[in-house]
Amino acid sequence: MTFQASFNLPQIRLKKKNKGDFKSKSSLCHLTKPLLAVAFLASFGSSMLYGYNLAVVNSPAKYIKDFYNETLLESHGLTPDGHLLTVLYSLTVSIFAIGGMTGALLVGRLVTKYGRKGTLVRSTALVFMGGALMGFSRWCRIPEMVIIGRFITGVHSGISLSVVPMYLGEIAPKNLRGFLGLVPSIHICLGVFIAQVLGLSEILGKEEHWPLLLSLVAVPTMVQLILLPWFPESPRYLLIERGDVHATIAALKWFRTKGNIQAEVEEMQEEQRSLSSMQTLSVCSLLMDSCVRWQVLTVAVVNIGMQLSGIDAIWFYTNDIFRNAGIADPYIQYTTVGTGAIEVISGMLGCFTIERLGRRPLMIGGFLFMGLCCAGITVSVLFQLSYMRYISVGCVIGIIAGFCIGPAGVPFLITAELFKQSHRPAAYTVAGCLNWMSNFTIGFVFPFLEIATGPFCYLIFCVVCLGVAVYTFFIIPETKNKTFLEISQMFATKNEICEEELYPNSELKMALMNGYGTLDFHNKK
Repeated sequence: MTFQASFNLPQIRLKKKNKGDFKSKSSLCHLTKPLLAVAFLASFGSSMLYGYNLAVVNSPAKYIKDFYNETLLESHGLTPDGHLLTVLYSLTVSIFAIGGMTGALLVGRLVTKYGRKGTLVRSTALVFMGGALMGFSRWCRIPEMVIIGRFITGVHSGISLSVVPMYLGEIAPKNLRGFLGLVPSIHICLGVFIAQVLGLSEILGKEEHWPLLLSLVAVPTMVQLILLPWFPESPRYLLIERGDVHATIAALKWFRTKGNIQAEVEEMQEEQRSLSSMQTLSVCSLLMDSCVRWQVLTVAVVNIGMQLSGIDAIWFYTNDIFRNAGIADPYIQYTTVGTGAIEVISGMLGCFTIERLGRRPLMIGGFLFMGLCCAGITVSVLFQLSYMRYISVGCVIGIIAGFCIGPAGVPFLITAELFKQSHRPAAYTVAGCLNWMSNFTIGFVFPFLEIATGPFCYLIFCVVCLGVAVYTFFIIPETKNKTFLEISQMFATKNEICEEELYPNSELKMALMNGYGTLDFHNKK
């Protein structure tokens, strides 16, 4: 394999003692305007839409059910009962997750073929298609357009929910990976808040405006489509998967106005030489790879846990939860908007503290607090005293705050951190599928679960939250300020692998001619 470039670096031979050099050099990297701009732009046109679509169906739920009722009567002469309308509305809510799971299945191939940024840019077409279908559904009197539009926007969210943290995790220096990795979670919370504000009856929460409310997803996507192509691709993708050193160095110079670019390139090359194969692994290969079994299990636990924690039930059915708690109908929408503001504040708190506290404290603390609040909702609903409604609202706010501080973003971040370049796309495919499958399960089953078990359904969420917190405490190591290769080493003992398996190419050396002119890989004799 031969890479071409023109950048001066000293001759390099892989040695363990150089790892400390990488740590000291890369710590010179600081947050730059290009890094901050691409983090906000990628999240604004992708992650924010995920949050928006989670909450946007909450406010116009009655109008959507009325629309289904009217069109079924017009087209088929049917007058659906309450149970059928509940099923249709649950399908409208949960079909978004089916689309998300479909998108997650495509992530591995897309990011390998088009790159991280390239995938985000190309996937914007899905938002325009889905938004148009939902926007014109009432005018066309076709209820299927709402469901299909939700599915298509779900496909986009399934792609972007994995690709955005992957992209940001690969462009960020390791001392800023946590901060940039939680920028998407802030935008998810912001999307939920915007949907709640726009859904107020004084703005777009009226019967004639609900199609417009659903189709507004096209606006931030248009901004992303115009601006994101001007930013570079992931340097790790360019070097490790494409072998384009020229583009790698240009991308690093764009993102790093300060810092030691040479040290980062060396760290990427160390990871590159540690890979037994330059090919991106398939999902089946990832699941069969004993070297990463604990990483895969960890990704499964945290992604399933974040959805089965009850947060989606809160987002999808906030109004119904407050109504059952005894909040008067005229005040429910304003209470819901207040919870959205708490989400944004909590997300920002987690983003600005993650590099100080680390990943583990945010995950453990967030899930423990959510579990406590889930139990609190059960108690408040069982004892219908006058002041219990305030406890119920406080517990809902507590679940949202606990989730946004850590569990909302850390699982996506550590999915990037736990795997090396060859494993990462497949890992995000697995994580995304499990995440969306759990999302669908909650979105579709929760109304019937609540009918069957009443307030005790929140005890199920409580057990899940406590279980994930315990798993995180005993199994997941702290990954703050670690390189991807160092994190792989931390799992080596759990996976029962030796150093030769971890460094299958450790006997390879790299001869450099004319600076970075030619990189020649060959076996050491």
